[in-house]
Amino acid sequence: MQEPTFLILAALAAQPLHGYGIVQSVLDLSSGEVALRPGTLYGALDRLAEQGLIAVDREEAVEGRLRRYYRLSDSGAGALRVEVGRLRQRAEAAEEQLRQRPGIVPGLPMIINTGGLR
Repeated sequence: MQEPTFLILAALAAQPLHGYGIVQSVLDLSSGEVALRPGTLYGALDRLAEQGLIAVDREEAVEGRLRRYYRLSDSGAGALRVEVGRLRQRAEAAEEQLRQRPGIVPGLPMIINTGGLR
């Protein structure tokens, strides 16, 4: 699963959101690293709806414009749960590799050798 897809599904896990709400939630979930553009977002929403991972929850008119809210489907929640488990396994494997690295003490920040400069 691509990161934007994962973040969109995660954004919709707690409650239905409209497009701008999804963009803001994805920004928050990614600590500002993933900013979805409208074309990317709505293309992804169409694809996810076709796959049955999300559904339109409701539509409402706001200032003469239609605002569509999306919700995570049960199938989407299952797919998100599987991906969370997969990512957790990968992170644990990476942590184990780091623990085996000489000179690294788990839980302590790495000290960078500055070559004697202070």
